[in-house]
Amino acid sequence: MTLRTLWVFWTSSIAAEMEYRINFLTSSINSAGNLFGTMYMIWLLYRKGYSFSGWSWHQSLLILALFHLLGGLANALLSPNLARIVHHVQRGTLDFVLLKPIDAQLQVSLRNFSLWGVPNVLMALALLIYASLNLNLSWINCLLGILPVILSAIILYCLWFAVATTTIWFTKIWNATEVLRAFTDVAQFPMTAYPSIFQFVFTFILPLAFLTTVPAEIIRGTRGPDFILIQAAIAAALLIATRLFWKFALRSYTSASS
Repeated sequence: MTLRTLWVFWTSSIAAEMEYRINFLTSSINSAGNLFGTMYMIWLLYRKGYSFSGWSWHQSLLILALFHLLGGLANALLSPNLARIVHHVQRGTLDFVLLKPIDAQLQVSLRNFSLWGVPNVLMALALLIYASLNLNLSWINCLLGILPVILSAIILYCLWFAVATTTIWFTKIWNATEVLRAFTDVAQFPMTAYPSIFQFVFTFILPLAFLTTVPAEIIRGTRGPDFILIQAAIAAALLIATRLFWKFALRSYTSASS
């Protein structure tokens, strides 16, 4: 998929969504409500004397900012694209995707872009800057955190895509995506907030710790750059696994013309 083709796809999808501008306003209000609601809840915990082990108030905001940043990216790219795999399979239009001279996985992953995820991204970036300034983080720390955030987005994509791919066998997987959303919600708090057994599961089985906690630790300087290599290895392994899973699933796909 060339950048020019991607640009055409995204501009056309944005133009279609701009017909409902009020949705952008409601999306912004909803995003702000979710963000400030979670901030208020964490603030109450710290105000009452409870704190996440090893995390100050502003350090916890780093994790919350990263979580909402990933949530914005998911609303802008993952949800509007991967949810359509279900419709492609149900209506037989996946045939047209497979016949186009563009990699099918790229097309079903990046075909659409939704503006409704932008408010989340902007507010998350503002919160990230606020927390970084209050923690007196150096610009080197902030630059070092860019790559882990990108790797976090790749890991999140792989988890979403793996679930979406199962629609080739099970056409009604909306409940499964909601379960995945519920699982990823745990990433809005430091891993130390959970019992040891859950920390193990969320780190080594379902790598949710690498979505927010590890990148935040790298940004604040409590994790070395070697953890970026570990995160990169996990992201690469998941990308390869999802690619192989997609190819395997297509073998079971029965086209509309069959």
